[in-house]
Amino acid sequence: MSTCSLRSCWRASQMADEHGDFSVQDEELASLRRTHALANICEDVLPRKLTDIRRLTSDLSQYQGPLRRPDFERTVLTMVYTAYRLAHTRGHQKDRWAESFFNLFRAIKQDLTVQ
Repeated sequence: MSTCSLRSCWRASQMADEHGDFSVQDEELASLRRTHALANICEDVLPRKLTDIRRLTSDLSQYQGPLRRPDFERTVLTMVYTAYRLAHTRGHQKDRWAESFFNLFRAIKQDLTVQ
């Protein structure tokens, strides 16, 4: 998927909470095959509960060497989802989402700087 079309999908999409579905508001974008693939990834592959995201970051902190491409992509997309939830959460949960975002960022940074 090109960067431009991925960016367009993200702009036109609505990321739901841990129980909801990923949806694209623009009908034309929603009909694209790649949008369906992105929706499947968001709904089936990404962890969306804080407990699952914390488990992922714990696993990533134990990981030695560079991440495999699917793991790297899943981590980046989980970080995007976490940022979305952080921006749309209030109260004590906001701190938990912020901590998870930071831990995902740290895992990505570690992966990008590993030699």
